[in-house]
Amino acid sequence: MENGSIQISAATVEDATEKGLARLSLPRDRVTVQVIDQGSRGLLGLGARDAVVRLTPVAAQAATPEEPPAAREAPAVRPAAVPAPRRPELAPEATEVEWTSGQVTEVARQTLAELLGKMGIQAQVRVRQPEGEDSESAPLTLDIEGEDLEMLIGQQGKVLNALQYITRLIVSREVERWVNLVVDVGHYKQRRAKSLRELASRIAERVARTKQPVALEPMPPNERRAIHIALRDHPSVTTQSVGKGDSRKVTIIPKR
Repeated sequence: MENGSIQISAATVEDATEKGLARLSLPRDRVTVQVIDQGSRGLLGLGARDAVVRLTPVAAQAATPEEPPAAREAPAVRPAAVPAPRRPELAPEATEVEWTSGQVTEVARQTLAELLGKMGIQAQVRVRQPEGEDSESAPLTLDIEGEDLEMLIGQQGKVLNALQYITRLIVSREVERWVNLVVDVGHYKQRRAKSLRELASRIAERVARTKQPVALEPMPPNERRAIHIALRDHPSVTTQSVGKGDSRKVTIIPKR
Protein backbone atom coordinates (compact mmCIF):
# COMPACT_ATOMS: atom_id res chain seq x y z
CA MET A 1 0.00 0.00 0.00
CA GLU A 2 1.54 3.31 -1.14
CA ASN A 3 0.28 6.59 0.41
CA GLY A 4 -2.60 4.60 1.82
CA SER A 5 -3.76 3.50 -1.66
CA ILE A 6 -5.11 0.02 -2.33
CA GLN A 7 -5.66 -1.96 -5.53
CA ILE A 8 -8.90 -3.92 -5.82
CA SER A 9 -10.29 -6.28 -8.46
CA ALA A 10 -13.91 -7.30 -9.02
CA ALA A 11 -16.30 -8.16 -11.84
CA THR A 12 -16.88 -4.51 -12.78
CA VAL A 13 -15.23 -1.14 -12.12
CA GLU A 14 -18.17 -0.11 -9.93
CA ASP A 15 -18.03 -3.32 -7.89
CA ALA A 16 -14.28 -2.95 -7.39
CA THR A 17 -14.72 0.67 -6.31
CA GLU A 18 -17.43 -0.17 -3.78
CA LYS A 19 -15.32 -3.02 -2.46
CA GLY A 20 -12.36 -0.69 -2.01
CA LEU A 21 -14.46 1.99 -0.28
CA ALA A 22 -15.69 -0.62 2.20
CA ARG A 23 -12.14 -1.74 2.93
CA LEU A 24 -10.96 1.85 3.48
CA SER A 25 -14.12 2.75 5.44
CA LEU A 26 -14.32 6.00 3.49
CA PRO A 27 -17.08 7.73 1.51
CA ARG A 28 -16.70 8.12 -2.22
CA ASP A 29 -15.84 11.80 -2.06
CA ARG A 30 -12.83 11.08 0.16
CA VAL A 31 -10.92 8.98 -2.38
CA THR A 32 -9.58 9.26 -5.89
CA VAL A 33 -10.23 6.31 -8.18
CA GLN A 34 -7.90 5.20 -10.96
CA VAL A 35 -8.96 2.45 -13.36
CA ILE A 36 -6.09 0.06 -14.03
CA ASP A 37 -8.12 -2.40 -16.12
CA GLN A 38 -11.72 -2.00 -17.29
CA GLY A 39 -12.13 -5.80 -17.26
CA SER A 40 -14.04 -7.85 -19.80
CA ARG A 41 -17.12 -10.06 -19.76
CA GLY A 42 -15.62 -12.20 -22.49
CA LEU A 43 -17.82 -14.08 -24.92
CA LEU A 44 -19.98 -17.05 -23.99
CA GLY A 45 -18.32 -16.95 -20.59
CA LEU A 46 -14.85 -17.31 -22.10
CA GLY A 47 -11.98 -14.86 -21.91
CA ALA A 48 -13.53 -12.89 -19.05
CA ARG A 49 -11.30 -10.91 -16.68
CA ASP A 50 -11.92 -8.78 -13.60
CA ALA A 51 -11.75 -5.01 -13.53
CA VAL A 52 -8.92 -3.51 -11.44
CA VAL A 53 -8.97 -0.11 -9.74
CA ARG A 54 -6.65 1.78 -7.39
CA LEU A 55 -8.18 3.86 -4.59
CA THR A 56 -6.18 6.58 -2.86
CA PRO A 57 -7.56 8.44 0.18
CA VAL A 58 -7.71 12.21 -0.16
CA ALA A 59 -5.42 13.93 2.37
CA ALA A 60 -7.35 15.37 5.30
CA GLN A 61 -7.75 19.12 5.08
CA ALA A 62 -5.94 21.22 7.65
CA ALA A 63 -8.12 22.19 10.61
CA THR A 64 -9.54 25.72 10.35
CA PRO A 65 -8.41 27.95 13.29
CA GLU A 66 -11.14 29.01 15.68
CA GLU A 67 -12.61 32.42 14.85
CA PRO A 68 -12.11 35.25 17.34
CA PRO A 69 -15.07 36.18 19.56
CA ALA A 70 -15.74 39.33 17.54
CA ALA A 71 -16.25 37.26 14.47
CA ARG A 72 -18.70 35.01 16.31
CA GLU A 73 -20.73 38.04 17.48
CA ALA A 74 -20.93 39.61 14.03
CA PRO A 75 -24.34 39.68 12.35
CA ALA A 76 -25.12 36.44 10.67
CA VAL A 77 -24.48 36.53 6.97
CA ARG A 78 -25.98 33.90 4.77
CA PRO A 79 -23.03 32.00 3.35
CA ALA A 80 -22.70 31.40 -0.34
CA ALA A 81 -23.89 28.01 -1.49
CA VAL A 82 -21.13 25.46 -1.29
CA PRO A 83 -21.16 23.06 -4.20
CA ALA A 84 -21.46 19.40 -3.35
CA PRO A 85 -18.24 17.45 -3.53
CA ARG A 86 -17.58 16.25 -7.04
CA ARG A 87 -17.49 12.54 -7.70
CA PRO A 88 -13.88 11.66 -8.46
CA GLU A 89 -13.24 11.24 -12.15
CA LEU A 90 -11.59 8.11 -13.44
CA ALA A 91 -8.15 8.70 -14.84
CA PRO A 92 -8.68 8.84 -18.64
CA GLU A 93 -5.20 7.66 -19.39
CA ALA A 94 -5.85 4.41 -17.50
CA THR A 95 -9.03 3.35 -19.31
CA GLU A 96 -7.19 1.69 -22.18
CA VAL A 97 -5.00 -1.34 -21.76
CA GLU A 98 -1.91 -1.68 -23.93
CA TRP A 99 -1.47 -5.33 -24.86
CA THR A 100 1.97 -6.63 -25.73
CA SER A 101 2.33 -9.35 -28.38
CA GLY A 102 3.29 -11.80 -25.64
CA GLN A 103 0.14 -11.02 -23.66
CA VAL A 104 -2.07 -11.39 -26.74
CA THR A 105 -0.43 -14.74 -27.49
CA GLU A 106 -1.10 -15.98 -23.96
CA VAL A 107 -4.73 -14.80 -24.05
CA ALA A 108 -5.18 -16.70 -27.34
CA ARG A 109 -3.57 -19.87 -25.98
CA GLN A 110 -5.64 -19.82 -22.78
CA THR A 111 -8.86 -19.09 -24.68
CA LEU A 112 -8.41 -22.05 -27.02
CA ALA A 113 -7.43 -24.32 -24.12
CA GLU A 114 -10.57 -23.26 -22.25
CA LEU A 115 -12.74 -23.90 -25.31
CA LEU A 116 -11.30 -27.40 -25.66
CA GLY A 117 -11.86 -28.06 -21.96
CA LYS A 118 -15.53 -27.08 -22.24
CA MET A 119 -15.81 -29.46 -25.20
CA GLY A 120 -14.46 -32.25 -23.03
CA ILE A 121 -11.32 -32.67 -25.13
CA GLN A 122 -8.02 -33.52 -23.49
CA ALA A 123 -5.32 -31.73 -25.49
CA GLN A 124 -2.49 -29.24 -25.23
CA VAL A 125 -2.25 -25.93 -27.04
CA ARG A 126 1.17 -24.83 -28.22
CA VAL A 127 2.21 -21.66 -30.00
CA ARG A 128 3.94 -22.25 -33.34
CA GLN A 129 6.66 -19.73 -33.99
CA PRO A 130 6.53 -18.26 -37.53
CA GLU A 131 9.46 -18.88 -39.85
CA GLY A 132 10.83 -17.23 -42.97
CA GLU A 133 11.10 -13.69 -44.24
CA ASP A 134 7.45 -12.86 -43.54
CA SER A 135 7.58 -14.02 -39.91
CA GLU A 136 6.72 -10.56 -38.55
CA SER A 137 3.49 -10.34 -40.55
CA ALA A 138 2.59 -14.02 -40.19
CA PRO A 139 -0.57 -14.83 -38.22
CA LEU A 140 -0.36 -16.23 -34.72
CA THR A 141 -0.64 -20.03 -35.04
CA LEU A 142 -1.96 -22.27 -32.25
CA ASP A 143 -1.35 -26.00 -32.59
CA ILE A 144 -3.62 -28.45 -30.78
CA GLU A 145 -1.73 -31.59 -29.79
CA GLY A 146 -3.16 -34.80 -28.37
CA GLU A 147 -4.66 -38.20 -29.19
CA ASP A 148 -7.70 -38.90 -31.38
CA LEU A 149 -8.31 -35.30 -32.46
CA GLU A 150 -9.72 -36.05 -35.91
CA MET A 151 -13.13 -34.86 -34.69
CA LEU A 152 -11.69 -31.35 -34.45
CA ILE A 153 -10.89 -31.33 -38.17
CA GLY A 154 -14.12 -32.45 -39.79
CA GLN A 155 -14.83 -32.72 -43.51
CA GLN A 156 -12.41 -30.47 -45.40
CA GLY A 157 -11.44 -28.87 -42.10
CA LYS A 158 -14.87 -27.31 -41.50
CA VAL A 159 -14.92 -28.04 -37.76
CA LEU A 160 -11.39 -26.71 -37.41
CA ASN A 161 -12.29 -23.54 -39.29
CA ALA A 162 -15.30 -23.00 -37.01
CA LEU A 163 -13.12 -23.48 -33.92
CA GLN A 164 -10.64 -20.99 -35.37
CA TYR A 165 -13.41 -18.45 -36.02
CA ILE A 166 -14.75 -18.67 -32.46
CA THR A 167 -11.28 -18.43 -30.93
CA ARG A 168 -10.38 -15.44 -33.10
CA LEU A 169 -13.65 -13.71 -32.18
CA ILE A 170 -13.20 -14.19 -28.43
CA VAL A 171 -9.54 -13.12 -28.42
CA SER A 172 -10.21 -10.05 -30.58
CA ARG A 173 -13.01 -8.98 -28.27
CA GLU A 174 -10.83 -9.56 -25.21
CA VAL A 175 -7.91 -7.40 -26.39
CA GLU A 176 -10.22 -4.96 -28.18
CA ARG A 177 -8.54 -5.22 -31.57
CA TRP A 178 -8.54 -7.67 -34.46
CA VAL A 179 -6.16 -10.58 -33.96
CA ASN A 180 -5.20 -12.68 -36.98
CA LEU A 181 -4.68 -16.18 -35.67
CA VAL A 182 -4.72 -19.71 -37.07
CA VAL A 183 -5.84 -22.82 -35.20
CA ASP A 184 -4.31 -26.09 -36.38
CA VAL A 185 -4.50 -29.72 -35.26
CA GLY A 186 -1.38 -31.82 -35.59
CA HIS A 187 -0.12 -29.62 -38.46
CA TYR A 188 -3.19 -30.61 -40.52
CA LYS A 189 -3.37 -27.25 -42.26
CA GLN A 190 0.29 -27.37 -43.21
CA ARG A 191 -0.17 -30.81 -44.76
CA ARG A 192 -3.38 -29.75 -46.47
CA ALA A 193 -1.76 -26.60 -47.89
CA LYS A 194 1.08 -28.67 -49.34
CA SER A 195 -1.41 -31.13 -50.84
CA LEU A 196 -3.38 -28.29 -52.43
CA ARG A 197 -0.26 -26.78 -53.99
CA GLU A 198 0.68 -30.14 -55.47
CA LEU A 199 -2.90 -30.62 -56.77
CA ALA A 200 -2.90 -27.14 -58.32
CA SER A 201 0.41 -27.83 -60.07
CA ARG A 202 -0.76 -31.16 -61.53
CA ILE A 203 -4.07 -29.80 -62.80
CA ALA A 204 -2.41 -26.68 -64.20
CA GLU A 205 -0.05 -28.80 -66.28
CA ARG A 206 -2.98 -30.82 -67.62
CA VAL A 207 -4.94 -27.68 -68.52
CA ALA A 208 -1.88 -26.16 -70.21
CA ARG A 209 -1.41 -29.33 -72.24
CA THR A 210 -5.05 -30.01 -73.22
CA LYS A 211 -6.25 -26.38 -73.40
CA GLN A 212 -9.40 -27.52 -71.55
CA PRO A 213 -10.54 -25.93 -68.25
CA VAL A 214 -10.86 -28.13 -65.17
CA ALA A 215 -13.18 -27.46 -62.22
CA LEU A 216 -11.97 -28.68 -58.84
CA GLU A 217 -14.20 -30.00 -56.07
CA PRO A 218 -15.99 -27.44 -53.87
CA MET A 219 -13.68 -26.02 -51.21
CA PRO A 220 -13.91 -23.61 -48.28
CA PRO A 221 -12.64 -20.05 -48.87
CA ASN A 222 -9.17 -20.56 -47.36
CA GLU A 223 -8.48 -23.57 -49.60
CA ARG A 224 -9.74 -21.82 -52.74
CA ARG A 225 -7.42 -18.95 -51.87
CA ALA A 226 -4.51 -21.39 -51.59
CA ILE A 227 -5.19 -22.60 -55.15
CA HIS A 228 -5.42 -19.05 -56.49
CA ILE A 229 -2.12 -18.09 -54.80
CA ALA A 230 -0.36 -21.24 -56.01
CA LEU A 231 -1.22 -20.47 -59.66
CA ARG A 232 -1.31 -16.66 -59.74
CA ASP A 233 2.07 -16.48 -61.51
CA HIS A 234 1.60 -19.52 -63.77
CA PRO A 235 2.50 -18.65 -67.37
CA SER A 236 -0.15 -20.81 -69.05
CA VAL A 237 -3.26 -20.89 -66.83
CA THR A 238 -5.42 -18.64 -64.67
CA THR A 239 -8.05 -19.36 -62.01
CA GLN A 240 -11.48 -18.19 -61.04
CA SER A 241 -14.04 -19.15 -58.39
CA VAL A 242 -17.53 -20.14 -59.56
CA GLY A 243 -20.69 -21.23 -57.78
CA LYS A 244 -22.32 -20.12 -54.53
CA GLY A 245 -22.04 -21.02 -50.87
CA ASP A 246 -20.73 -24.49 -50.08
CA SER A 247 -20.79 -25.34 -53.80
CA ARG A 248 -18.25 -22.67 -54.71
CA LYS A 249 -15.22 -24.13 -56.46
CA VAL A 250 -12.07 -23.12 -58.32
CA THR A 251 -11.84 -23.54 -62.08
CA ILE A 252 -8.42 -23.62 -63.72
CA ILE A 253 -8.56 -22.06 -67.20
CA PRO A 254 -5.98 -21.93 -70.00
CA LYS A 255 -4.68 -18.50 -70.90
CA ARG A 256 -5.31 -17.34 -74.44
